Order: sequence, then C-alpha cells, then structure tokens
Amino acid sequence: QGQLVESGGGLVQAGGSLRLSCAASGNIFRFVAMGWYRQAPGKQRTLVATITSGGITTYADSVKGRFTISRDNAKNTLYLQMNSLKPEDTAAYYCNRGDKPWAYWGQGTQVTVSS
Repeated sequence: QGQLVESGGGLVQAGGSLRLSCAASGNIFRFVAMGWYRQAPGKQRTLVATITSGGITTYADSVKGRFTISRDNAKNTLYLQMNSLKPEDTAAYYCNRGDKPWAYWGQGTQVTVSS
C-alpha cells in the first residue's frame, strides 16, 4: 500500500547543512501528521520532528533551533532542513506518520556528519 521514499542524505562536515525529502504515496498524506525519525546503529529509532496536517511543528530538544520540518501536501512530500549539523546527528533518517507510524518503513537516508 503506502510507500515512503527518503532522499537527500550524505556526508557533511560539522556545521554544514542538508535537506532531506520524503516522497509519500497515497491520498491520506495531506490529512495526517508526519514526522522524521532517526536511528543510529544499535540504537532505538527516535522521533526528531513532527508536523501536523495544518503545519504545527514539534521538535526534539536535541535539534530545536537547527532543524526545520515542512511539507508540501500538493506534492505528497515532507522535508527536513538540517542546519548546523553535529556529529551526534549521524544516523539513518526515516519519515513516517508523526502520531502513530505506519507499520511500513522506507529504506531511510543516511546522514553522516564528520568532525
């Protein structure tokens, strides 16, 4: 059914920026809260940021002031602008519903921040 395809990750120096994109399939996208999650090897997946269908955002304390989540409902696309990146941000980043994730997860996109 639903598909989630993350892109935009890469290798960047500390202090640099990246913009991640998430292409979602289906007609439900515009009606649900969406979120970005990240997971480092051997660690649990954690919620980074959420955005409601109406554009209300929340952020984990660790990224507040540095990351910005946004969405384009017409394109079924979710974005994460990441600035002032730190080595601690290194992880695979995933998108999904921001309230209760769908059982399906995409492949994620790897973000590696070098010191």
